[in-house]
Amino acid sequence: MSGRPTFIDKHGLWDDEQRRQAAEVKRRLKAEKFRYVRLAWADTHGYARAKTLTVPAFVSALQSGYNIGVATTTLDGAGARVFASFTRGGGMGLNEMTGSPNLTAVADPKTFRALPWAPGVAWILCDEYFNDGKPFHFAPRQLLRKTLKKLAARGCDSIVGTEIEWYLLRVAEEHLSDDNIGAPGTRGRPIKTWPAEPGYHYHSESNMDLMQPVFDALGDAYETLGLGLRSIENEWGPGQVECTFAPCAALEAADNVVLFRTATRQVCRRLGYFATFMCRPALKGYYASGWHLHQSLIDASSGRNLFMPQKSDEMLSPLGRSYLAGLLHYATISTVFAVPTINGYRRFKPNSLAPDRAAWAYDNRGAMIRVLGGFDDPATRLENRMGEPAANPYLYILSQVMTGLAGIEAELQPPPPNDEPYVAERPMLPKSLPEALDALNNGSLFRRELGDTFIDYFIKLKRTEAERHQHAIELTGTPLQGDEPTAWEQNEYFDFF
Repeated sequence: MSGRPTFIDKHGLWDDEQRRQAAEVKRRLKAEKFRYVRLAWADTHGYARAKTLTVPAFVSALQSGYNIGVATTTLDGAGARVFASFTRGGGMGLNEMTGSPNLTAVADPKTFRALPWAPGVAWILCDEYFNDGKPFHFAPRQLLRKTLKKLAARGCDSIVGTEIEWYLLRVAEEHLSDDNIGAPGTRGRPIKTWPAEPGYHYHSESNMDLMQPVFDALGDAYETLGLGLRSIENEWGPGQVECTFAPCAALEAADNVVLFRTATRQVCRRLGYFATFMCRPALKGYYASGWHLHQSLIDASSGRNLFMPQKSDEMLSPLGRSYLAGLLHYATISTVFAVPTINGYRRFKPNSLAPDRAAWAYDNRGAMIRVLGGFDDPATRLENRMGEPAANPYLYILSQVMTGLAGIEAELQPPPPNDEPYVAERPMLPKSLPEALDALNNGSLFRRELGDTFIDYFIKLKRTEAERHQHAIELTGTPLQGDEPTAWEQNEYFDFF
């Protein structure tokens, strides 16, 4: 050993607890005879990327970081290159992005897991840094951590509980064919599937039992991974499933969603099933899925719920009311972080169990924000029902914390609750991805807090997706706002998410 400081030491990236956890990871690697470690990260789409390392390579990476390419950040959901990486500034006006350079990935030892469906394989999340130690501009996990530090400066922590709907289907093809192969910017046809159950018998025990063998395998995997599963339920559409998870710290909740989605897809596929987190598949009778995000703030010292009111005639504390007001006030400009796909905007319909405007109410599933709990209830919280299951968990949660905190700082007050949310005189949510991107572009909050570099990048990345969709619509003549999802949406999202 040369005695030179490692990348992690040089830039002060770990605290004492992370060093202790890293030592425990190395002990487990030897004791449990692992063969490989997947070094994973979530890209801007929330899609899990990974490199598989041998154990010796990973042990070295655990000390010094590991080189990964920046390329996944520059691609849209169909693998099209959005930015001119091989020009000066990488097509972004950033010298450090010239030439599609390497980043240094630093594993976070507290996220280490053994993958129960892949014997001998471990999994760990990493954070991305430029090689001079600066956090990568476009790393969603880094952005959420930065936002949470601002909240921590006020002595608060964010607690998040997730309820995510998705579809379970049976694989109907034995193998892939040429039709399944696409090209950069054009996704191939997704694999054919059959319904797992007939659907539209809400919480049917018999229909649920048709899926129970898969639920057994998934439940075992979630338990081994420590994801805090509370329930697996059959929902409304054919094979529509909802998984609910116990509340935990915001960053941990986001990490868990990344692992939950990738674990679900991999376990199901090994069993001959197919899982998709696409909001509304272009299949007969399929109902849109949502992601309901429960959130509260706690006192970092005592753990006391800061949303819980102290008066019996109130639903929220003053701080909770201002947080709620922030979510409502900035709902339009934050929508794209909760609903980042063309397909997700098909949920926003009256009387659909999804919101169509920035309204709130107590225990009302038609409102964008559903308030739960109340006086002397430590579980008092806000449930945002806006999101789709394909949302990037770091950006979705970040958008909630940032807008809620803005409401607190400005001491905003919410409008009266709306018991008939679909007719309330409240601002309408964007009706399409381009409209949501326009709202983000024209707003000031996220530009001020995240910087123009990230916002301009994110908008260009997602506009490319919207433009490809528009081009496909023009080629086929399909109405852009038709009620049924298009073939383009099915190809784009069904197997990607």
